[in-house]
Amino acid sequence: MKVTVVGSHLCPDTIYALCQLRGKDIDVDFKNLSSSLPDLKDYLALREGSGIYDGVKAAGGIGIPCFILEDGTKTLDLNEVLCK
Repeated sequence: MKVTVVGSHLCPDTIYALCQLRGKDIDVDFKNLSSSLPDLKDYLALREGSGIYDGVKAAGGIGIPCFILEDGTKTLDLNEVLCK
């Protein structure tokens, strides 16, 4: 399985998720928002257009890490990804 992880190397939750995924031999494509303006721009468009961020935005959060599965499913729940 391949998973795109959108996050930041400055975010402890992102680092934890990357370690968990790599420990399960999952193919990870990491989009580091702290080092790539094109990735940040793409993420902002995703965040504005997806209802999964409604609660995150209401709480003042960023919504990372975000996981995009091969089938296009987007989730903020690491356990959901690990259970697939």
